[in-house]
Amino acid sequence: MHITRYTDYSLRVLIYLAVQGDRLATIQEIADSYGISKNHLMKVVHQLNKKGYIETVRGKKGGMRLHMAPKDINVGILVRETEQDLSIVECQASSDSCRITPVCGLKSMFSEALQAFLSALDKYTLADVIQDQHRPQLLRLLHIT
Repeated sequence: MHITRYTDYSLRVLIYLAVQGDRLATIQEIADSYGISKNHLMKVVHQLNKKGYIETVRGKKGGMRLHMAPKDINVGILVRETEQDLSIVECQASSDSCRITPVCGLKSMFSEALQAFLSALDKYTLADVIQDQHRPQLLRLLHIT
């Protein structure tokens, strides 16, 4: 299983915003902090705002912050909402063209594995990701003052 860059960046934005608190942050700040493209983050931020994870403030002194408490952001749900295709193998996809799918046992095995993966993520929230004892190190690593 491999999550997309889109999901990875969604998690990174939420981590950054959770660690820095109620202060407004900009896309450029977050991009610089992680060393990633601002352009990649723009779509991610737009969708996180649309889904209610963050709130944005327009204007010269605008930016974004979490709209939900970290304890209310479930990692498993976020992954489901940001991944467009959770198929591990072709036979799980709607475009399945594998000839042996009707008699192959792999589809059910991989479906079970995917459910176990998502069930494990369902046990965690953003608060678990940014544990209080790690907050000082996260602030330092992300160059948040």
